[in-house]
Amino acid sequence: MGKIHELDSVLADQIAAGEVIERPASIVKELAENSLDANSHRIDIIVEEAGLKSVRVIDDGQGIEADDVARAFLRHATSKIADKGDLFKVTTMGFRGEALPSIASVADVLLTTATGGAAGSQIHIKGGEILAHGQASARPGTDILVSDLFYNTPARLKYLKSPHTELARIVDIVNRLALANPTVAFSLTHDGKEVFRSAGNGNLKQVVAAIYRVQAGRKMVEVKGEDPNFKVSGLVSLPELTRAGRQYMTIMINHRYVRNFQLTKALVAGYRSKLMVGRYPLAVINIDLDPVLVDVNVHPAKREVRLSMEPQLVDLLERVVSQAIDQQNLIPDVGDRADELLTREQTVHAPRSAAPRVSERASDEPPA
Repeated sequence: MGKIHELDSVLADQIAAGEVIERPASIVKELAENSLDANSHRIDIIVEEAGLKSVRVIDDGQGIEADDVARAFLRHATSKIADKGDLFKVTTMGFRGEALPSIASVADVLLTTATGGAAGSQIHIKGGEILAHGQASARPGTDILVSDLFYNTPARLKYLKSPHTELARIVDIVNRLALANPTVAFSLTHDGKEVFRSAGNGNLKQVVAAIYRVQAGRKMVEVKGEDPNFKVSGLVSLPELTRAGRQYMTIMINHRYVRNFQLTKALVAGYRSKLMVGRYPLAVINIDLDPVLVDVNVHPAKREVRLSMEPQLVDLLERVVSQAIDQQNLIPDVGDRADELLTREQTVHAPRSAAPRVSERASDEPPA
């Protein structure tokens, strides 16, 4: 008898979860990105005990059709791509159909959803097994509660950090999602206390001020430039506002946060000799491009991408940052009025213990 056998679906999902779901912050990222793909205008994230007890994400998006609710938890089931051609022109945050089955294989999941013109649906899954599924009262959108994470894979728990560190990772994820999507209202609540809120009014400077404080927002310069293939926009800090690490440089491709050393290097190079050695700017940069020019299917968590014509983009980014710094197009310093403009409708800040702040002399860094 042969030794090779096919793994059962639950075990296969648990293996996949090892790549996709590393910690509570991974759940926040995957569920919030699903909400963005559902065209949500508001996304509320509620966590208990730094997500170690539960993570809940509520949105006002399109919801899931009743016939698709159970299907959404099947591995590689997705509404976002249909054939191999779509894989090379991805326009959504998710596309593999791995997140929900991976989460449900290692946690207790209760999902309630409704579309605009139909009765709501609810499904309860634990360890990949459907415990209940039927109609439920629900407002349009999706409400998903994930609890008892890694209950059936306890060895994974030992790799988690302290609640303080796990919360910091969640805050970092939510911050970057809000920076990438200033037209979406985000909120983050931890153990009943609101940690972050953005207005969702499209004002990127307000989001920056909400995360990094008003004084940081007032020391930002607008970046804007394009060529036939790429369009760069965002904010970068003046040379006087720096940090000891690169963590406060947020670079996005089509509003997806990515890590790319060449782009980060180009951003810093745009400052020429204006930065002290070992210091890095605060930056929020989005690069719009044709989806066929970027391959997002090269990393399990989609944090890294492969770019076509990367040297051309690197040159453009360095050039527009340099121009912005040279022009020093400051946010106008109009005293209290500037503070009012930046703080209007914005957040209750994260506690200092949960999310380190930007300052000109601070040396602490958030976890990577």
